[in-house]
Amino acid sequence: MTLEHYRRETSVGIAIVALNVVLAFKAVGFFTLANLTDLLLANMPVLIVALGMTLVILAGQIDISVGSVFAVCSVASGMLAKSGLPTVAAGLASCAIGACFGAMNGALVAYLRIPSIIVTLAAMVALRDGLRWVTQGAWVENLPSNFQWFGLSQPASQALTFSLALTLVTLTAWSLRNIKAGRAVYATGSNEDAARLAGINPALVTFSVFVITGMLTGCAALLNSVRFDQIPSNTGLGLELKVIAVVVLGGAAITGGRGTVLGTLLGWVLLGMIGPALTFLGVSAYWESAIHGTIILVAVAADSLRVRSGRNAGNLATSGA
Repeated sequence: MTLEHYRRETSVGIAIVALNVVLAFKAVGFFTLANLTDLLLANMPVLIVALGMTLVILAGQIDISVGSVFAVCSVASGMLAKSGLPTVAAGLASCAIGACFGAMNGALVAYLRIPSIIVTLAAMVALRDGLRWVTQGAWVENLPSNFQWFGLSQPASQALTFSLALTLVTLTAWSLRNIKAGRAVYATGSNEDAARLAGINPALVTFSVFVITGMLTGCAALLNSVRFDQIPSNTGLGLELKVIAVVVLGGAAITGGRGTVLGTLLGWVLLGMIGPALTFLGVSAYWESAIHGTIILVAVAADSLRVRSGRNAGNLATSGA
């Protein structure tokens, strides 16, 4: 593909370079190894959930329940670990719980044809309030020593986390480009009717991307939980906004059918840097959420204009014929 095909990714890459240049002159402390490591670890769950959200948005859907699913999976993994379950088993259970919630959302969207924004909004509220009722707002404390950092040394656990994230990024990118199921996601998001005529089952594709997103959210919840000795019951607040912002900033069309894992990765780097960069530059960190919301608004507006201009061009071509 030419550079033209990666226009949004190129723009985000340039923005990352520009931000790094500003920080190099104004806040050199940003580039210490300790700060960069903490930055990567704190944002690793966002990247993993964003991989799933990339699939959902490519298929022409949206999932705003990931923050609540993340909270439920985090609390569940901690409680299972406290009950004596090995950390690996607690992690697999967390992924399974996330996949079940994803399957619930996916079934309602794919087979009952309920709009994904409605389904996942209801799931977001129900899961968050249900978790608050079950835990009474209490945190999961006194986690076993073999749960924190997977029972490994901190450097070894960090290396494991980075390796797993890199594997997931590589696998997702390769699958979208090289296997039939990956191409079916693009086809479903571009034109569901055309995809069906090409022998693709759009309902199955839609169901599958929600399940995968739920599973990845459960995985992210575990990787985040093992970093601490207690788990807040309100964890994951605002995660959905940040994840969607990462994906659309990276060039994914909110209407579906267009986007890349590379774009998501670059969007994650840029948005992950913004919050800490604001702090280092002496700007209030409260602006971070406003920036995320603005990015989503601009992306939606840009996609609407693109679709409208495409229709106008098609009408002109038809009239000319």
